[in-house]
Amino acid sequence: MHAPIQIYDTTLRDGTQGEGINLSLHDKLRIAEKLAELGFHYIEGGWPGSNEKDIAFFEEAKKRDWGACKIAAFGSTRRANTSVAEDPQVKLLLEAETPAVTFFGKSWLLHVEQVLRTTAEENRNMIFDTVRYLKDNEREVFYDAEHFFDGFKDDADYAIMTLKAAAEAGADCLVLCDTNGGTLASEVYDIVQTVSMTLSDQKIGIHTHNDCGLGVANALAAVEAGAVQVQGTMNGFGERTGNCNLTTTIPILELKMNRPSLPSGHLKQLREVSNFVDELANQNHDSRAPFVGLSAFAHKGGMHVNAVNKTGISYEHIDPDLVGNRQRILVGELSGRTNVMMKASQLGISVEEKSEETKKILQAVKKLEMEGYEFEAADASFELLVRRQLGNYTPFFELVEYHVSLRKNDELHFTNCEGTIKIRIDGKLIHTVANGDGPVNALDEALRKALKVKYPEIEQIHLYDYKVRIINSSAATAARTRVLIESKDSIDVWGTVGVSDNVIEASWLALVDSVEYFLMKQSS
Repeated sequence: MHAPIQIYDTTLRDGTQGEGINLSLHDKLRIAEKLAELGFHYIEGGWPGSNEKDIAFFEEAKKRDWGACKIAAFGSTRRANTSVAEDPQVKLLLEAETPAVTFFGKSWLLHVEQVLRTTAEENRNMIFDTVRYLKDNEREVFYDAEHFFDGFKDDADYAIMTLKAAAEAGADCLVLCDTNGGTLASEVYDIVQTVSMTLSDQKIGIHTHNDCGLGVANALAAVEAGAVQVQGTMNGFGERTGNCNLTTTIPILELKMNRPSLPSGHLKQLREVSNFVDELANQNHDSRAPFVGLSAFAHKGGMHVNAVNKTGISYEHIDPDLVGNRQRILVGELSGRTNVMMKASQLGISVEEKSEETKKILQAVKKLEMEGYEFEAADASFELLVRRQLGNYTPFFELVEYHVSLRKNDELHFTNCEGTIKIRIDGKLIHTVANGDGPVNALDEALRKALKVKYPEIEQIHLYDYKVRIINSSAATAARTRVLIESKDSIDVWGTVGVSDNVIEASWLALVDSVEYFLMKQSS
């Protein structure tokens, strides 16, 4: 068994530098608590010298028990030609009262001379003095060697000298940063190995960015070369194209490289925590993300599904359950009978792979997909299709007629949509009218009004998401339209689909499937 790898999370600082990422103080505290529960060794809370929110975070963090996890404050070296004890931002690092402090310094002479506008020797002293001062104040100190790989390629001797300054002052870990994200994995391996051999008594860490799409690969190359700490962010958040994605790195460390990084059994929480962070950051979850994405273990091709039905390992490199994910079977035009059998089984419906019923369902799916339907995000519509094809489904109502009207008066700043529904339930005709914010909302309201006489539980349904996709855009305004609706109640979320040349009709079809699916669940 190899030595464990320390996981140092910088989502709350480096991650929030990503475009579109903005976390409130409450969000940051909730994420930190979740990451600590997951088993991360260090969580970087922010830069107390940069804004009031980060100062408030550290004030709140002092009041909480973080278990085995340590909160770290982030900052920089003392300023040039300034006493470290009098540097205001170094003072703020100490006032944060965190057990660990991380600060960055310059490794690249270009930055020393053209950005800091100081001398190579003064830069070395700035690093040394800051480490020593923080160590004298009983902090665990991590030195982030900014632009280290660029600096090493420009002047290896000077880049190493800056690391030696931090080491001599007592730094607990020297973190090599690929700040521009432009270094290749082979270069990272060679340089980290050189540093590890030169400073053999020092712990080495790695901090990579994803500008070449190599953030994870470079971090793993560094581990292979001797690094024992990996810095990164949840879901790869970060400036420009992001940072090393910990949701990909951690499973590879644990499952592929035999390098433990989380407490035993905690890896199963990874997908849940990944979704949690996206939700708080108001980001759409990447369905194609390795390990934690919705599609990470999804199978659509008929030959693939036939194989995984016999043994999952045929097209799955790990057991999805290890990272808290699950196998998903998709049904579409490339599917075979095994897809239908396995998908139906996941929905609680038993059909035989080689039966006429399964063949009939598959033919119906392929015909509908030719017309523009897509069932990958519409499990509820697929389940209804299967039950209808099997002949054991009775609709809860019958549509007689619907009508939608739109009235707009610019002078009075008035817009009104009205939906009229006529349906038949148990042979009885019900006629309702309702207003809405738009035509689909008006139809929804009118349908609910009609149904709740017989099915009062219909009030539990809420429209969660509504998406419109033009299928054949070359037909311009006559194009076919696919509508996907996500609905939810207090327990479940389900998707339905409708396709038509008319967006209102497509919406109606998806809406009816949503209501029918809910009523079917309630009656079972």
